[in-house]
Amino acid sequence: MPETSSGSLFQVGMTDGRLQPDFHAYYYKQWTAYRMDYHCHNSTEIMYLMTGSCIVDVKTEEGAGKRFALKKGELILLDANVPHRLIVEEGAVCRMLNVEFAFVPTNAECNSATGIGVLAREEPALADLLRSPFASLVLPDPEEVLHTLKSLVLELDQKGGQGIMVRLLFAELLLRLARLRREQLDSSRQHVHHYIRKAMEYLHQNYDRSIRVEEIAAAVNLHPGYLHRLFKRHTGRTLTDYLNGLRIDKAKMLLSGSAVPIADIADYVGIGSRQYFHLLFRKYGGCTPTEYRERAERDSRKKNEVRSI
Repeated sequence: MPETSSGSLFQVGMTDGRLQPDFHAYYYKQWTAYRMDYHCHNSTEIMYLMTGSCIVDVKTEEGAGKRFALKKGELILLDANVPHRLIVEEGAVCRMLNVEFAFVPTNAECNSATGIGVLAREEPALADLLRSPFASLVLPDPEEVLHTLKSLVLELDQKGGQGIMVRLLFAELLLRLARLRREQLDSSRQHVHHYIRKAMEYLHQNYDRSIRVEEIAAAVNLHPGYLHRLFKRHTGRTLTDYLNGLRIDKAKMLLSGSAVPIADIADYVGIGSRQYFHLLFRKYGGCTPTEYRERAERDSRKKNEVRSI
């Protein structure tokens, strides 16, 4: 696929901030017993299978063909100018969400935190995706991409291709696709990554109450001992250490950004003993909660004085 194609995901301008998305089509469609002719277009296409099953045939540059059998919750990403066709077998029904987009030169206003080049410099998975051309890519989705696609299509329906929200949602879409691809490539660690991520999510959503390792393990469907070893091996920290660090980070946020009394903050972050809270805060924060709040208040006053000059 030529890098000069305005529709391709793999162009030189993608990583240097010179391009932004231009949406050609976005729609929901239910297919029943359908056979499409081979076709191609100068745009990148995402075909997301919401229900049912289907087949997508893809022709490579060498003229060979690849057949992908898609099922609910899977998507195929097709680069520009790649011949492909959709087949829905007799008696089968599937419903898809399709989004097609190319790229046009950006303007100075769009070359910001939502710019593809900026994101690629911050996110190695995205940089790797943009540097690794492919004709087609099939990815399983834990509904993260679907949620983003739905939000993007709704925003496009309401605002067209313009606006900060469209750029933000497209940026999120690229990041989620890149991370899914990274997980797929690293198949030997895919399940490990899933369990670690789920355990971290559970901790971030439940740090405000008493948590036992057995609860975390049950939430991710692993034996407590195995989860403990897995988490330590792949993060370098125990579950307890990670949770304590998280709780102190939340306490710091409340100390510097809210008026919650120091005596109550331990309860806000799930630490039942105020004495133990002070011990943990000194261990992870390097000072007492009172000293941290006083320092934060001084810093805030200095910033306000600078602004008023």
